[in-house]
Amino acid sequence: MSLFERILKIFGVYKLYEKWLSRVIRDGKIPTHIALILDGNRRWAKERGLNPWDGHRLGADRVNDLLNWCLELGVKIVTLYVFSTENFKRPREEVEKIFELLKERAQNFLNDERIHKHKVRIKVIGRRELIPIDVEEVLRKLEDATKTYDNLFINIAVAYGGRAEIVDATKSIAKKVLEGKLSIDEIDESVIEQHLYTADLPKNDPDLIIRTSGEERISNFLLWQSAYSELVFLDVYWPEFRKIDLMRAIRTYQRRQRRMGA
Repeated sequence: MSLFERILKIFGVYKLYEKWLSRVIRDGKIPTHIALILDGNRRWAKERGLNPWDGHRLGADRVNDLLNWCLELGVKIVTLYVFSTENFKRPREEVEKIFELLKERAQNFLNDERIHKHKVRIKVIGRRELIPIDVEEVLRKLEDATKTYDNLFINIAVAYGGRAEIVDATKSIAKKVLEGKLSIDEIDESVIEQHLYTADLPKNDPDLIIRTSGEERISNFLLWQSAYSELVFLDVYWPEFRKIDLMRAIRTYQRRQRRMGA
């Protein structure tokens, strides 16, 4: 929380500031596709003398809140960087705890009235063969239960890497060339996009990418899709992420000039 926000809270006008900010961003263009790098769970836990998975659990609670905020603001697509291919290098117990938590929350979403009432489609993107079988089964059930929904699209990037995604797309295209289904001359940007994990989204490329924790890099996330995304780096750990942080990132996006090379 910034000094300005602390002052607002002390004088009891923090909620008024939040309401004002909400009105301001609603007067502008709300990003269609927001992607988030959920960073800082472990550091949040370490600073409090807790286990890493305690931070991951609270971070999962923030995802639950994020769903409400995006529904309220009218965001159409959300992509969450939950677990990268590199994260498998972490201690075994932590990785197991993360997947246990993912399985638990996926099961909760299956029975969550908000998901079905608001027609939220949930999809996993990444190298699914690396996900534990029992976790992948629950995730697939969640996908199947929401596959016809189209009000809000949530992508959960698990066992995901941007380079791996491009490699997998290249292999798929090469296979079609070898089978005679596609000629080399037909390969262009649109063909590559059709073979990415995000191919079936109404909008492939994020308008806005938010990373928490203060780190300023995209860490192998949506490398192809992020070519023209606006980047906002927030100095707040993901477990402490608030609605006002989301709205301030959107306001930053709205104030930038998006020329797309023109």
